[in-house]
Amino acid sequence: MTVTDSGDFRRGAALFARGEWWEAHEAWERPWMTARGDDRAFLQALILLAAALHKRWAHGSLTHRNYDKALRYLDTLPAEYGGVALAQLRADVWDALQGSTRPEAGRPALHGPSGGPFPA
Repeated sequence: MTVTDSGDFRRGAALFARGEWWEAHEAWERPWMTARGDDRAFLQALILLAAALHKRWAHGSLTHRNYDKALRYLDTLPAEYGGVALAQLRADVWDALQGSTRPEAGRPALHGPSGGPFPA
Protein backbone atom coordinates (compact mmCIF):
# COMPACT_ATOMS: atom_id res chain seq x y z
CA MET A 1 0.00 0.00 0.00
CA THR A 2 1.32 3.45 -0.92
CA VAL A 3 0.90 6.60 1.12
CA THR A 4 -1.76 7.86 -1.34
CA ASP A 5 -3.83 4.70 -0.85
CA SER A 6 -4.51 5.43 2.82
CA GLY A 7 -7.90 6.63 3.96
CA ASP A 8 -6.36 9.60 5.76
CA PHE A 9 -4.56 10.69 2.62
CA ARG A 10 -7.66 10.42 0.45
CA ARG A 11 -9.77 12.23 3.05
CA GLY A 12 -7.16 14.99 3.12
CA ALA A 13 -7.23 15.24 -0.69
CA ALA A 14 -11.02 15.62 -0.68
CA LEU A 15 -10.88 18.26 2.07
CA PHE A 16 -8.15 20.14 0.21
CA ALA A 17 -10.27 20.18 -2.98
CA ARG A 18 -13.22 21.60 -1.02
CA GLY A 19 -11.06 24.44 0.29
CA GLU A 20 -11.00 23.00 3.80
CA TRP A 21 -7.25 23.44 3.99
CA TRP A 22 -6.76 23.30 7.74
CA GLU A 23 -8.79 20.11 7.92
CA ALA A 24 -6.73 18.62 5.05
CA HIS A 25 -3.58 19.55 6.95
CA GLU A 26 -4.92 17.71 9.99
CA ALA A 27 -5.88 14.61 7.97
CA TRP A 28 -2.39 14.37 6.45
CA GLU A 29 -0.61 14.70 9.79
CA ARG A 30 -1.46 11.15 10.87
CA PRO A 31 0.23 9.41 7.93
CA TRP A 32 3.06 11.99 8.04
CA MET A 33 3.93 10.94 11.62
CA THR A 34 4.89 7.44 10.50
CA ALA A 35 6.11 8.18 6.97
CA ARG A 36 9.77 7.99 6.03
CA GLY A 37 11.94 9.20 3.15
CA ASP A 38 10.21 10.61 0.09
CA ASP A 39 6.75 9.79 1.47
CA ARG A 40 7.48 12.01 4.46
CA ALA A 41 8.77 14.86 2.25
CA PHE A 42 5.66 14.52 0.06
CA LEU A 43 3.28 14.71 2.99
CA GLN A 44 5.24 17.55 4.60
CA ALA A 45 4.98 19.55 1.37
CA LEU A 46 1.22 18.98 1.16
CA ILE A 47 0.74 19.95 4.81
CA LEU A 48 2.69 23.16 4.25
CA LEU A 49 0.76 24.00 1.08
CA ALA A 50 -2.52 23.51 2.93
CA ALA A 51 -1.26 25.69 5.80
CA ALA A 52 -0.19 28.41 3.33
CA LEU A 53 -3.66 28.50 1.77
CA HIS A 54 -5.34 28.49 5.18
CA LYS A 55 -3.20 31.36 6.45
CA ARG A 56 -3.80 33.35 3.26
CA TRP A 57 -7.56 32.96 3.15
CA ALA A 58 -8.48 32.58 6.84
CA HIS A 59 -6.02 35.12 8.25
CA GLY A 60 -5.07 37.35 5.31
CA SER A 61 -1.37 36.48 5.48
CA LEU A 62 0.59 37.58 2.43
CA THR A 63 3.99 36.30 3.54
CA HIS A 64 3.83 32.84 1.90
CA ARG A 65 6.42 31.41 4.31
CA ASN A 66 4.72 28.01 4.36
CA TYR A 67 4.65 27.94 0.57
CA ASP A 68 8.38 28.65 0.48
CA LYS A 69 9.00 25.89 3.02
CA ALA A 70 6.90 23.49 0.92
CA LEU A 71 9.06 24.23 -2.11
CA ARG A 72 12.11 22.91 -0.27
CA TYR A 73 10.38 19.53 0.05
CA LEU A 74 8.87 19.60 -3.46
CA ASP A 75 12.28 20.32 -4.93
CA THR A 76 13.47 16.93 -3.62
CA LEU A 77 10.67 15.06 -5.40
CA PRO A 78 9.87 14.37 -9.04
CA ALA A 79 7.17 16.41 -10.83
CA GLU A 80 4.77 13.51 -10.16
CA TYR A 81 4.78 11.55 -6.92
CA GLY A 82 2.36 8.95 -5.64
CA GLY A 83 0.05 9.61 -8.57
CA VAL A 84 -0.15 13.35 -7.80
CA ALA A 85 1.03 15.96 -10.31
CA LEU A 86 3.20 18.04 -7.97
CA ALA A 87 4.33 20.57 -10.59
CA GLN A 88 0.70 21.40 -11.34
CA LEU A 89 -0.20 21.55 -7.65
CA ARG A 90 2.70 23.88 -6.96
CA ALA A 91 1.57 26.26 -9.74
CA ASP A 92 -2.11 26.07 -8.74
CA VAL A 93 -1.36 26.86 -5.10
CA TRP A 94 0.86 29.79 -6.09
CA ASP A 95 -1.95 31.17 -8.29
CA ALA A 96 -4.43 30.77 -5.42
CA LEU A 97 -2.11 32.56 -3.01
CA GLN A 98 -1.70 35.47 -5.45
CA GLY A 99 -5.41 35.85 -6.19
CA SER A 100 -7.50 38.75 -5.00
CA THR A 101 -10.44 36.54 -3.98
CA ARG A 102 -10.66 33.19 -2.23
CA PRO A 103 -10.57 30.39 -4.78
CA GLU A 104 -13.70 28.38 -5.48
CA ALA A 105 -13.99 24.84 -4.15
CA GLY A 106 -11.98 22.51 -6.35
CA ARG A 107 -9.18 25.05 -6.92
CA PRO A 108 -6.52 24.18 -6.15
CA ALA A 109 -6.88 20.42 -5.88
CA LEU A 110 -4.68 17.38 -6.26
CA HIS A 111 -4.53 16.04 -9.82
CA GLY A 112 -3.10 12.94 -11.38
CA PRO A 113 -0.39 13.11 -14.06
CA SER A 114 -3.02 13.19 -16.85
CA GLY A 115 -4.68 16.26 -15.27
CA GLY A 116 -7.71 14.44 -13.91
CA PRO A 117 -8.76 14.77 -10.28
CA PHE A 118 -6.98 12.75 -7.64
CA PRO A 119 -8.05 10.27 -6.52
CA ALA A 120 -9.70 9.20 -9.73
